[in-house]
Amino acid sequence: MIIRKFQHSDINQIVLLFYKTVHSVNAADYSIEQLNAWASKNEIEERMKNWPKSLNNNFSYVVEKNNKIVGFSDMTYKGYLDRLYVHKDFQEQGIATALVNKIEAVARKNNLLKVYTEASITAKIFFKKRGYTIIKSQNVERKGIVLSNYLMVKELIY
Repeated sequence: MIIRKFQHSDINQIVLLFYKTVHSVNAADYSIEQLNAWASKNEIEERMKNWPKSLNNNFSYVVEKNNKIVGFSDMTYKGYLDRLYVHKDFQEQGIATALVNKIEAVARKNNLLKVYTEASITAKIFFKKRGYTIIKSQNVERKGIVLSNYLMVKELIY
């Protein structure tokens, strides 16, 4: 497993991994309407055009196994962990943990006091195990569809 910084050439793999992960890993916790609102097939090309800007502006990392991207994550300079996705065939192999460890190390290196995220129902348990606490549960609307998630925070210890 190799963790490295995001490169523009990764974008196709990342966007497809995002779409496929949402529609498989999160399917137990969200309806098909919610999954389509979250990750629409019609938005794949748009994400391939738009995501490089935010990924380049954030601290963004990918995990490779056998020259294939199997996970990615990014965090803003203010400590917002924006995206964390691991390929459906590579769940429970320490990839998300490795990515969040990297993100938290970068946060500490940049003297951030906390990392916060909006965790899906699916990811809530993972973040709780890592010491994140729920600030509030929230319902967000996307394309007229309501999705539940959790605003979570971890105070960093130095």
